Amino acid sequence: MTTETTIPRTWWTRGRPFTLAELIADGIVHGVGIVAAVSLGAVLLAFAGYETAPRELPALVIYVASLLLVLSISLAFNLCPINAPAKRTLARLDQAAIFLFIAGTYTPFLVLLGATPSNIILGLLIWGAALTGMALKLFVPARFGRGAIVLYLGIGWSGVFALQALAAHLPAMALWMLVGGGVSYSVGLVFHLSERMNFHNAIWHGFVVVGASLHLWAVLDCMVISRL
Repeated sequence: MTTETTIPRTWWTRGRPFTLAELIADGIVHGVGIVAAVSLGAVLLAFAGYETAPRELPALVIYVASLLLVLSISLAFNLCPINAPAKRTLARLDQAAIFLFIAGTYTPFLVLLGATPSNIILGLLIWGAALTGMALKLFVPARFGRGAIVLYLGIGWSGVFALQALAAHLPAMALWMLVGGGVSYSVGLVFHLSERMNFHNAIWHGFVVVGASLHLWAVLDCMVISRL
């Protein structure tokens, strides 16, 4: 079912406003994600910094910070009233933060793989593409459109080029969680694009929280648990 109320469609709004129930559901999903990120992120940084992975700590800080940033901005954007002056600015930040988060998620794994020529090139490509996407979303968001989704997916799945190296360095559980997180993000995009479905935004963000949680646990596994 869909509501009959519609609003003018722009690059920062959908074709209809979300109902109160949808907004509450979306807020709960974001809240769960933020609580998980804060709690598990604190455990990760504490154990890694003081015992298991002090060398990788800067990369882990970048990762956890990008995770908290993307969830916080997403929460603010999605709960911000449609007609609020800040809505458009939050849309720019929300879409740009996704690129930062994808690159931030890769950073601990790239550091773990070491500074080989192929890993350095992969890291430069990932961060280069992410920074380019951020710039486009911040400065010309109306001209980028859904092409950003292709770039999100392209950067997100670029890790397949390092799959063999990841398999050699990661615990089996961490590797499967890494792949599972990517699948969760990708499947969730189906609901993100299903704008006529009620609660599609909350469902999409549910898949995001699941994917982010799987990746967070994968990092915790390879940087802390497997090293204790």
